[in-house]
Amino acid sequence: MTTPRTEHLVLPGVLTAEQAVATVRGILAVQREDGAIPWFRGHHLDPWDHTEAAMALDAAGEHEAAERAYDWLARHQNEDGSWYAAYADGAHDDVTDRARESNFVAYIAVGVWHHYLSTGDDTFLDRMWPTVYAAMEWVLALQQPGGQIGWRREDDGTPTADALLTGSSSVHHALRCALAIAEQREEPQPDWELAVGGLRHAIRRHPERFLDKDRYSMDWYYPVLGGALTGEEARSRIEESWDRFVVPGVGVRCVVPNPWVTGGESSELALALWAVGESDRALTILQSIQHLRDPGSGLYWTGYVFEDDAVWPRELTSWTAGSLLLAVAALGGHEATCAVFGGEHLPTGLDPDCC
Repeated sequence: MTTPRTEHLVLPGVLTAEQAVATVRGILAVQREDGAIPWFRGHHLDPWDHTEAAMALDAAGEHEAAERAYDWLARHQNEDGSWYAAYADGAHDDVTDRARESNFVAYIAVGVWHHYLSTGDDTFLDRMWPTVYAAMEWVLALQQPGGQIGWRREDDGTPTADALLTGSSSVHHALRCALAIAEQREEPQPDWELAVGGLRHAIRRHPERFLDKDRYSMDWYYPVLGGALTGEEARSRIEESWDRFVVPGVGVRCVVPNPWVTGGESSELALALWAVGESDRALTILQSIQHLRDPGSGLYWTGYVFEDDAVWPRELTSWTAGSLLLAVAALGGHEATCAVFGGEHLPTGLDPDCC
């Protein structure tokens, strides 16, 4: 086994070099030989969290393992460009949820762009382009006239017009990464440019076009994390709900008013804070969730019910560890992670009222 690169994954009060190595190896231990990264062995794989864990491996220099994860997606993409929502233990022939979710399908573009920026591997980018292209075309078939993205198709192919703000914000990020890939390959996609402009406008100006999930912290910070809100507009959004979701010294609530903080939401908020120049607060958030770390595996418990002083659920998830490593990598200056989540090289100005 190789020793992961940890110089940019060392963060005071969050990870020592030895802890960073243990966390990366914890994710590697979950990965199957065929490249699949389920939540944990015996649980399911979903394409979004699989990709997030792969990105964390790239951030740690484990490029071969990350590439195997992307190859798994390429090999098992449905003919229509999608993936199913859940595969038992990452087994491609054991589908446990046959619905297909738009943000799950789109996220491969973020991972592929991150891998390319981490490795400079043009051959990989060329090989993955048909997979990314088919995925984005499938996703954009769910775009509604108002710009928002319908969140899924059922097993029988019936589209859902209802849109989720978190999911659409994630698709916004993925579309920008897909456009960056297309530009790198000199294959412009003007329809995608129009689509991402309309989507950004909907996120910024038309909250009524999305289902009301205001209780969930992801709906609070994802427009920032996905790059639809930037600058003062992004900082104002973070401020307006800070006290509602952040539990000082404990982490970020998944949903109010439940007394439950989660490692994934906390780490993603830290990434969003870093993206708007709030690195000190990002560090504080990451430090606050170290009670979720399992010293034995190097992985992190999904969540903690602070009123009961109880870890819940009792699961150590690859994607929780992955989200934390990505936040640490951004704070540590890992170039590819900073570029992907900071917006460098990603198209801007596609929303007609952006300026």
